Amino acid sequence: MIQKKVALRASLGSAALCALSVMTTGAASAEDAPKHGGTAIIHMASEQRALNPALRASTGVYNITGKIMEPLIDKSYDGYEPVLATEWSTSDDGKHITVKLREGVKWHDGEPFTCADVSFSAMELWKKLLNYSSTLQQNLDSVDCTDDFTAVFNYSKPMPLSLFVAAMPDLGHPVAKHLYEGTDILKNPYNTAPVGTGPFKFVEYERGQYVMAERNPDYWRGEEFPYLDRIVWRFIRDKSAAAAALESGEVHESGFNGVSMSDIERLSKDERFEVGTMGYENNVAHSTVEFNHRNPIMADLKVRQAMYHGLDIDYAIKTIMRGFAKPGRGPVPSAGGANYTDQVTTYDYDPELAMKMLDEAGYPVKDDGFRFHLRHRPAPWGEYTQLWGEYYAQAMREIGIDVEILTNDAPGFLNGVYRDYDFDTANGWHQFRSDPAVSTMVWLRSGAPAGTPWSNQFGWQSDEMDTMIDEAQAELDPEKRAADYHAIQAKSMDEIPVIFAIEHPFISVTSTKLKNHHNTPRWNSSSWYDLWLDE
Repeated sequence: MIQKKVALRASLGSAALCALSVMTTGAASAEDAPKHGGTAIIHMASEQRALNPALRASTGVYNITGKIMEPLIDKSYDGYEPVLATEWSTSDDGKHITVKLREGVKWHDGEPFTCADVSFSAMELWKKLLNYSSTLQQNLDSVDCTDDFTAVFNYSKPMPLSLFVAAMPDLGHPVAKHLYEGTDILKNPYNTAPVGTGPFKFVEYERGQYVMAERNPDYWRGEEFPYLDRIVWRFIRDKSAAAAALESGEVHESGFNGVSMSDIERLSKDERFEVGTMGYENNVAHSTVEFNHRNPIMADLKVRQAMYHGLDIDYAIKTIMRGFAKPGRGPVPSAGGANYTDQVTTYDYDPELAMKMLDEAGYPVKDDGFRFHLRHRPAPWGEYTQLWGEYYAQAMREIGIDVEILTNDAPGFLNGVYRDYDFDTANGWHQFRSDPAVSTMVWLRSGAPAGTPWSNQFGWQSDEMDTMIDEAQAELDPEKRAADYHAIQAKSMDEIPVIFAIEHPFISVTSTKLKNHHNTPRWNSSSWYDLWLDE
């Protein structure tokens, strides 16, 4: 546990921060041609069991299945690029988006990829089941196939083309209709043994040990790609063991802060590794505190405000994140560009004020020394989520709130918070993905199917907020849309349904033997068709 009066470890100095902020893309020198062959071994800090990105939008899924199943559109440092889609356009009223699909693509079982797969995926998975997408695609009425390679998305309300395109890298992975139609989609065995169109074909999933994929010899980009023979993702929950595996050469890359911050700092000085935040520009995250508003104590705004005042965010940033973060200002991070504003209510660290507010709310300290007791679930996504949960519990005790920490694995956390509602508070991190409507609004809007991970399952509902979110999503004018999101951000900080406490990037530790790594703004989630191994 973090001790309040003693920093967890010394903060990174400015020089170290600069060193971590810059990472090359692992490119070889001009005279070195890419090599074919080899196996890339990738560290995974946890497993979620489902491996279908059309069913669960999740870093842990993309990091594996992004190499097996491809989206319609992906994002590069030059902008949005065609993958399974080749062209896209919209009608003047924004209600009809036409997508031209790539011809000659085959699923890994040899069947052709067509518009029928896209239409089925959009209507049966993206609209109904995919956690972020069910809110985004709520106004999708149909997807018509005018021919085998033309899909027309029809909406009852305008869908800005820029929003549709921004959503596709994360929320636009088709599944093979012939493998899912007529089945119980949620229980379909291909959710854990995915069949895609990507550069690598699923081979094996050994629970708790690894996932393996091998080279797809019929990949549509041509016989040159992919360079690697296979990829193995190893599940190593112990951070020290993961760092040791990197140093011994048993693992080539650990992403998303998969090893401890002290090891990240230490390995950044080792010439065998490249360490930095490059490749995560599309994956800025918030460390959160989530409330179960079904608990009348948590439903009291004054209590939530007091709890916010009881958190020393600057201290947490300096110790847990080593200074490599900034205070959050609501559901849109500063990486959100024009859609972000810092003109919102903030809650300075003031434990005396917090205790006064709790007294005024009717929660004085009782004979046992506490005002009330909470059961808290920290997400098992990495060292810093655990430490953030521990710090939160400690900070609450300092203002008279007893917090019992409930440790759990990934399925236990997801079920406990988003399905069973078996918590009072929880913490984890939530990613921003290019546009507020793609990701963070799902934390505030009601109506997501029960049990949907990383959505508003908190028992908080606001008709006004729902309307604001819907209007912002359908607004075609960028300036008006930005103003709408500023208002949403301000309302979120006033009502605090969720505390978006800390905004931070992610960090990877990568062996210099890997080449062409982190060369897109969502690299760990992308296909890796051009990744190669120099050994």
